[in-house]
Amino acid sequence: MKTLIYGGRLVDPSNGIDSNLNILIEDGKVSDITSDLPEADVKIDAGGKIVCPGFIDIHMHEDPVSDGRIVQGESSIFSCMLKMGVTTVIGGNCGTNPCDPWDYLDMVDRDGTPVNVGLLAGETSLREKHGGTDKYAHISKNQKAAVEKDIEKALDSGCLGVSFGIRYVPGMDHEEMVMAARPCKKDGKIIAAHIRSDAAEVFDATKEFLDIAAEAGASPQISHIGSMAGFGQMSEFLKLTDVYKLRGLDVSCDCYPYYAFSTQIGETTYDDGWMERYNCGYDVIELAEGKYKGKRCTKEMFDELRRDDPNCYTVCYVMKGQDVDLAFSHPRVMIGSDGVLDKGQGHPRAAGAFPRFIAQFVRTGKVSLYRGIDMMTAMPAEKLGLKNKGRLNVGADADIVIFDFEKITDNATFQEPTLAPSGIDYVLMGGEIAAKDCAVLNGGLGRSVRR
Repeated sequence: MKTLIYGGRLVDPSNGIDSNLNILIEDGKVSDITSDLPEADVKIDAGGKIVCPGFIDIHMHEDPVSDGRIVQGESSIFSCMLKMGVTTVIGGNCGTNPCDPWDYLDMVDRDGTPVNVGLLAGETSLREKHGGTDKYAHISKNQKAAVEKDIEKALDSGCLGVSFGIRYVPGMDHEEMVMAARPCKKDGKIIAAHIRSDAAEVFDATKEFLDIAAEAGASPQISHIGSMAGFGQMSEFLKLTDVYKLRGLDVSCDCYPYYAFSTQIGETTYDDGWMERYNCGYDVIELAEGKYKGKRCTKEMFDELRRDDPNCYTVCYVMKGQDVDLAFSHPRVMIGSDGVLDKGQGHPRAAGAFPRFIAQFVRTGKVSLYRGIDMMTAMPAEKLGLKNKGRLNVGADADIVIFDFEKITDNATFQEPTLAPSGIDYVLMGGEIAAKDCAVLNGGLGRSVRR
């Protein structure tokens, strides 16, 4: 079957294209780019719209597993991703996977998912698998060796790199991280990290991670920098990454377009000293689920939930807007949603990050359209080594988004975090229409992305 997308403005930064051209699709691939109107079985009129590669979310948290299957549904994060134009997601971030990553990739191929799924091997999950369940303690040499062996298996199975949740595992030491990172050197795969600390402590944490990358010979990705350096440190933080880049390290970062972060109330982010670090009180925390959903925190609520419901998701309003804006002006920062949902609850970034970025940063002129699409397509594809994603040249995978630049907007809120966006006409996966008008039509087209 042949599909023709015609009349639109084709923006493809990977190939240096911003032009009114038509796309012919056949057998899941781009088969021709033309100014003509060749015959096709399906014709999609993109007049007045932007046509670009499907968005790639380099940092998100995949749907959970139950009884050997990936949990899917209208409010699953994979469905939310598809509705906002994301066609390829990278899970396994911040050190965690819901199961062994090679098994998860096999489930994706067996059952199909709304989006294509690539994974990082989560070091924390493998650490726990081999007995390292005390997050404040070091693990033994034998445990480190077992983790390294499993990471080699994950990479051989097609995982795109390794992720660390250093903030969440204070007991992780230098040797553990180097051993986990060094298998990535062989095939040029990445290491990504939620670094050890934020705010005033972000500089030492950044140096620690980048020094690990340099020693292991791996390409580093610093995760969600708005929630790491977005408290008045962004300018100096970005300058520090520039120093490492000029020393020969391929460092890059991702950021989401919100001024509040989200994590579970039992995590180490809220260990003693957090209010001093952020210069705030308990009321900066909004509870995202449970009996206090939608309420601002008090000391009594905080102590109760840390004790009785440590997995309760929170939203913390402490980031500085000017720091997030500054991050998006940097040439090595790309978009990553950091989206995570728990039974449909969580931060609206899981359903709104990409359209919000276009509406709030691109349409307002803070970021150019060409540069913005680059940050959502070509940059993550290049970082991950995905040769047929994030681009629309002949032979590339026909993962495509068609949207109305004047109408695209996010609708998800902290109260209703899974609301679909507006203004996205079509999302194609492998040349087939997967979503139309921000509603899923075919939620089974996604396959594993391996390298």
